[in-house]
Amino acid sequence: MTEHERQITRRRLLELGLALPPLGLLASQADLLSSPALAATPAVVDADDDPTPQLTEGPYFTPNSPKRRSIIPAGAAGTGRERRGRVLTTAGRPIRNALIDFWQANARGAYDNSGYRFRGHQFTNVKGQYVLYSVVPGLYPGRTKHIHVKVQAPNEPVLTTQLFFPGVAGNRTDSIFDRDCVVGGWRLSNGRRLATFDFVLDV
Repeated sequence: MTEHERQITRRRLLELGLALPPLGLLASQADLLSSPALAATPAVVDADDDPTPQLTEGPYFTPNSPKRRSIIPAGAAGTGRERRGRVLTTAGRPIRNALIDFWQANARGAYDNSGYRFRGHQFTNVKGQYVLYSVVPGLYPGRTKHIHVKVQAPNEPVLTTQLFFPGVAGNRTDSIFDRDCVVGGWRLSNGRRLATFDFVLDV
């Protein structure tokens, strides 16, 4: 390969965001989220992403939830799922220390309104990443399967929205359902079903 060809290849890698930083820099960047480590998430494709839709809070939000990444109570029934993603600006920049508060029904479709079962909050790491361990919620009367979420960048307004599951029959009849809030990228990872979703805030 000629020197000219090497320069073209390197420039093409830089344009695609694929050039690697120096090894010393990689080693010095510690992930704020402890084990299990977060997997790499896809790069932002659009330079200007649309904000995640605002959806109704519903009647069962409880403030002051515990800080935790797993909202599955001990001994709880249900099919475990893992969700990972990022909180981003509309320009695709990760938001560090964004607050994310999740709450949902249990596998039978019932909410815990006296305690904090299936409820919890966390903060994104330096890369804007989060990870959530939960179960697939049951069907609440009149609704499709969903998870409630509040997301807030530091000192910014709160986004209240909901996450939905692909292929659920109730999606077609739920008046709140929004296809832009469907989690995607389902795959098997370390024995768990893993999905991804990036929240985009209007900041």
